[in-house]
Amino acid sequence: MPHTKNALIRYQTLDNCFSNTGRKFYITDLLNHCNAALLAYDSSSDGIRKRQLFEDIKFMESVQGWNIPLERFRDGKKVFYRYADPKFSIKNEPINVVEAEQVKAALLVFQRVKEIPEFKWMKALVLKLELSFQLKPAEHKCISFDCIDCIKGVEYLETLFHAILYKRVLKIKYQSFGSAEVKNCTFHPHYLKQFNNRWFLLGKNPDFETVSNLALDRIVSFEEVDLPFVDTDIDFEMYFEDILGITVPLEAELTKITLRASPRLAYFIQAKPIHGSQKQLSKGAEGCVFSIEVLPNYELEKHLLSFGEALEVLEPLFFREQLRKKISTLARMYSSSPTA
Repeated sequence: MPHTKNALIRYQTLDNCFSNTGRKFYITDLLNHCNAALLAYDSSSDGIRKRQLFEDIKFMESVQGWNIPLERFRDGKKVFYRYADPKFSIKNEPINVVEAEQVKAALLVFQRVKEIPEFKWMKALVLKLELSFQLKPAEHKCISFDCIDCIKGVEYLETLFHAILYKRVLKIKYQSFGSAEVKNCTFHPHYLKQFNNRWFLLGKNPDFETVSNLALDRIVSFEEVDLPFVDTDIDFEMYFEDILGITVPLEAELTKITLRASPRLAYFIQAKPIHGSQKQLSKGAEGCVFSIEVLPNYELEKHLLSFGEALEVLEPLFFREQLRKKISTLARMYSSSPTA
């Protein structure tokens, strides 16, 4: 079986070379073309060697691949490669075994997603894909997620997704936590994000200058209204790059936070970083020292405190003091017997 990383790029490149009757492609030419295509796709690519190229060709000729009608023509001491049928292309061939397995893997994920109430239509899509590609459905579940269908507000996902896609303005009835009042707001939806088993809708509320976010589990109801849609040029992938969670503090500055994790927790944090900017600074008998560069927010505080005594904030002092005050309040709460 050939190396699968960027394999499709290599197969398509070879297919283009084999079907080109206006030029002779020797093995060196094929290798150069594949590596050029890989480099164009990923500037850090190291390319492939001849051994991988021969494996790719062998796979394309196999029944598991596309059973390509490849011929080898001797030209002096060298050999060039070309399809026997100049009209042949893997682009015109039905799905192969490897692609079928990839589709099947995707279907296993779809099987779980279709359980969301508002995505029941996916049942028909899954069945159609299984029939079209003659894929046998899994006899038992072999993948699961946290309780997707029990998350409150998830029933709004499909409708909100289409509102974003087709740029529809919404009138939303919303009840904040701790408030008995249900408020109305006009909302221009731009993005959906999940965090900590909750979904959030981000967009423009004309009452505020900055991006607003609404928790789907606090939405009472909503409807489309016939108003001009206010679009955004925000790249939301970049928007969340410097934070943990959903809240982007208005006046916070990018801060380097230094943390010390116990030896046991250090292994966990290395496997599952707190943030994408995480770096290990040192390692010793007392554990590991890490750093992250983020905009400090409520979600970050909550997450760091969840590690308890296994994680200590070393710097900066202002952030360490914020957590110390919360811990002190918690300690006082548990210092005496509870009262009814």
